[in-house]
Amino acid sequence: MFDRTVHLLNESGLHARPATLFVETASKFRSQIMVKKGDQEVDGKSVLSLMLLELTKGTPVTIKAEGEDEVQAVNALVELMEGLFDS
Repeated sequence: MFDRTVHLLNESGLHARPATLFVETASKFRSQIMVKKGDQEVDGKSVLSLMLLELTKGTPVTIKAEGEDEVQAVNALVELMEGLFDS
């Protein structure tokens, strides 16, 4: 398992559009991907699950992956979040 913590920088938080971009990126990888906020942990390949976390700007988020491409998956998702979802 590989994980990294990042602070959400997107001004409007993780609403539908960035959540969709996150899931589209996560779905490119074979690894299982989880997103954790505090005590809540959800499937990183589910838009609905991500939106239920109610992530707002500045929220620390841990992205975890387990599988053959776990490091690449986490790094790509962190890069997406740090890039304000401009892809």
